Amino acid sequence: MIYPSNFEHKVGFDTVRTLLQERCLSAIGREEVELTVFSPVYDEVVRRLAETREMMDILMEESDAWPVSYYFDLREMLSRLRVEGTFPQESELFDLQRSLSTIRDLVQFFARRDETRYVALSACAEGTALFPEVLKRLDALLNPHGLLKDNASPALAQIRRDLFQVQGSISRTLHSILRKAQSEGFVEKDAAPSVRDGRLVIPVSPSFKRKLRGIVHDESATGKTVYIEPAEVVEANNRVRELQSDERREKIRILTEFANYIRPDLEELKEAYRVLGIFDFIRAKALFALDNGAIVPRIDNDCRVEWERAVHPLLQRTLKKVGKSIVPLDITLNEKQRILLISGPNAGGKSVCLKTVGLLQYMVQCGIPVSVSDASRFGIFDKLFIDIGDEQSIEDDLSTYSSHLLHMKHFIRNSNGKTLLLIDEFGTGTEPQIGGAIAEAVLHRLNTNGAFGVITTHYTNLKHFAETAEGIVNGAMLFDRHQLQPLYKLQIGIPGSSFAIEIARKIGLSEEVIAEASEKAGSAHVDLDKYVQDILRDKHYWENKRQQIRQKEKRLEELTARYETDQSEMKAQRKEVLNKAKAEAQQLLSEANATIENTIRRIKEAQAEREATRGARQEFEEFRTRLDEKPKHEKQPKEKHKPKPEKQHKKPEQPKQEPIKAGDRVKLAGHDSIGDVIEVDGNNVTVAFGNLKSTVKANRLERVSRNKEKEIVRQKGALGSDSDEVLRQRKLNFKQDIDVRGMRGDEALQAVQYFIDDALMMGVERVRILHGTGTGILRQLIRQYLGTIPGVRHFADEHVQLGGAGITVVDL
Repeated sequence: MIYPSNFEHKVGFDTVRTLLQERCLSAIGREEVELTVFSPVYDEVVRRLAETREMMDILMEESDAWPVSYYFDLREMLSRLRVEGTFPQESELFDLQRSLSTIRDLVQFFARRDETRYVALSACAEGTALFPEVLKRLDALLNPHGLLKDNASPALAQIRRDLFQVQGSISRTLHSILRKAQSEGFVEKDAAPSVRDGRLVIPVSPSFKRKLRGIVHDESATGKTVYIEPAEVVEANNRVRELQSDERREKIRILTEFANYIRPDLEELKEAYRVLGIFDFIRAKALFALDNGAIVPRIDNDCRVEWERAVHPLLQRTLKKVGKSIVPLDITLNEKQRILLISGPNAGGKSVCLKTVGLLQYMVQCGIPVSVSDASRFGIFDKLFIDIGDEQSIEDDLSTYSSHLLHMKHFIRNSNGKTLLLIDEFGTGTEPQIGGAIAEAVLHRLNTNGAFGVITTHYTNLKHFAETAEGIVNGAMLFDRHQLQPLYKLQIGIPGSSFAIEIARKIGLSEEVIAEASEKAGSAHVDLDKYVQDILRDKHYWENKRQQIRQKEKRLEELTARYETDQSEMKAQRKEVLNKAKAEAQQLLSEANATIENTIRRIKEAQAEREATRGARQEFEEFRTRLDEKPKHEKQPKEKHKPKPEKQHKKPEQPKQEPIKAGDRVKLAGHDSIGDVIEVDGNNVTVAFGNLKSTVKANRLERVSRNKEKEIVRQKGALGSDSDEVLRQRKLNFKQDIDVRGMRGDEALQAVQYFIDDALMMGVERVRILHGTGTGILRQLIRQYLGTIPGVRHFADEHVQLGGAGITVVDL
């Protein structure tokens, strides 16, 4: 329920409605904007907002795929065809063909995408009739220019053939007569045949009109030229007229027959156009939201206003035009503080605050995104009431104050716990003392009803009442006392001051007048205003201090957490190092014992032969040398080195592996396929695996000896032939084009990676990637990836006639 009837105008929604209509593509969409209304139903509000959010995603990510042409409104034509014997015009038939194609494209847009992607919009399109047979029939009737084809019917084809022949004969005869008349001087040399009343004629000077036998049809405005139809072509022109009449009758017959064909489907067709209008409206809402930086906020199925950085969209647009920025609004209404009583100086932003609350709440319940922060939460109200501005009526003999009282009467009778009240300058319009008393009594009743609201006032008694009444909270529009200018910031929890004395002093009112006014107001009132200002100043100071303390506490918590994390890591690292050291020491001890025992055994077995003993001692000395050198290499403090495998201590040091060169036999690490190295370019190695060539990194290859190769061949057995057959089949079935249009960036990139890998493995020399133009983000991501692949020699746009920037051609 909205009260009064001009609620939209008072909060500015009528302007929002106009801005939405400007973004529509069709009259149907503009009509949907006009029909949109505030909804108190939670599920409906959530559905409307979900539709708009999904459309915002489409406009940001897939705008090039969304159809935006031919949003025609043909409902009036369809209604006209209900009457038997009526028929559409050719232009209307053309509009029907194109708009039905647009409706089909809209519905198929969702059918081609994952069913979980656009749930709300898919539900909106679900069940829409597409009329493929009607489109097929229209395609058969109309040419690309929207005119009936010659073969729309056999009779029309014959009529147009006859007409072409007769007109050709007339043209030849007329040009022959014209050339003869020009040669005899009856007609100007530059004269040419023209048409008068649908008949071909020759322009002749009036002095020679009797020289040319025929019928005079017209003369120029100056009287210097007459238009004569030669007698030789009169009958032929008559035949043209007859054929043209026959053509019109046949076209009407065809159009009437088509009208009879679609007449049973007229209601379904009109419903399809309504769906077209709904999508146009949703798109307009999404565009409006994107233009204003709006979001779809969290919606709760209760009554609340918990907003952060809320912005009035119309005021933001106005300030932006003059280079100014808007001050966002933070406001909270909940069960504990349902009514906010705002006080403060005039022109300090109280009314703007009230209108912002009214407009944003109304927009949300109409399914339109709003400009707030992500942390904001909106509730759902059943009733929105407003009392703002001067509504005196001469016709109804109502003063401003009387109209306010009528509104208050309505508010008291109809408000409840699901009502949001917006009241500006509460209690004004009559004698202040009694006006303040009535306002306090009304506020008490509204509070008793459990209503929510934002109320602005200057009355001191209402500020006092708000301090003691449960459910009501004071709020102040802040004011800079030093600069004597409003800050347009709302502070909840304290009453505001009118700053009347300071403002009077700033504009130059004499000190005598100010002093006299202060004396008449009374020192208690002036002092109270001063105390309120001092409280505001002190509160602002301590709020800043508290914020600083919070920031320091947060920083201290971060440092403490980091310290504890570092300490835990150091303990774990120390434990790991100690464990490694113990393990290595144990390993060294075991090796030492084994070496000593082996040396003794060899000396005994050699029966103390000098050469054998000398060799055993030399090996033992080499082992001791390795033990002495080992700690030097492992003295890196607290670095995470993996311990060497045990077998490295049991075998002599391995010689450094030579780099891979052309002609080597190699295999991919973790695979059994063996190939020949063809070329080495730095870290990139070109290898031939059978008939397939591939470029891989050198660190992914292992040199294969002849014995190792024989062992791999034995292990593979018959499997090798099967693998070759699989690769052959994959190469035969490989397609050199991939279409990633409509995919998200990560999906498209993964598909392209697999595609390029397969192409390299198959030995394909050129492939094409269809990504569309759009915003260019998908194209940029794909090309950045292609630039990192060594196997890609070159990539560029396709030829402009074959797709241009929407397709990337890759040479491998």
